[in-house]
Amino acid sequence: MDPEIRVITIDQLGILRAVEEDPASGRVTVTITPTYTGCPAMDVIRADIRRALTAAGHPDAEVRTVYSPPWSTDWISEGGRAKLAAAGIAPPAPVRTTGVVSLTLAVRCPQCGSPETEQVSRFGSTACKALWRCRSCSEPFDHLKAL
Repeated sequence: MDPEIRVITIDQLGILRAVEEDPASGRVTVTITPTYTGCPAMDVIRADIRRALTAAGHPDAEVRTVYSPPWSTDWISEGGRAKLAAAGIAPPAPVRTTGVVSLTLAVRCPQCGSPETEQVSRFGSTACKALWRCRSCSEPFDHLKAL
């Protein structure tokens, strides 16, 4: 599970890039990419991966962190987006642009579905989320920022 967003796995979030086993040695290498370079959860994610690999019989596994290509919210799986919404976190819209930076003007409320929302703070419960409020149902909610 992602340590900051406990309803989604690192695979569903797109942080987990690859799991490879060397056929000759049996050594496992796990490759991950942080959501952003200063993500404070990466140490916990690496420790969780090492713990799981040790429990699975791979105590000498390597956990590699790569930054290229950079993580994108487009890497969040459809199942992950559904889990975010079900947990009351508005998932980001797909970015899929070529050099154009998109601007989020409205976010649908994950509680009632209304587009009548407003950003309260650029930062929510974590740095990768913003705090929004629905004008229709008056509920506050986190929105995962699109990158």
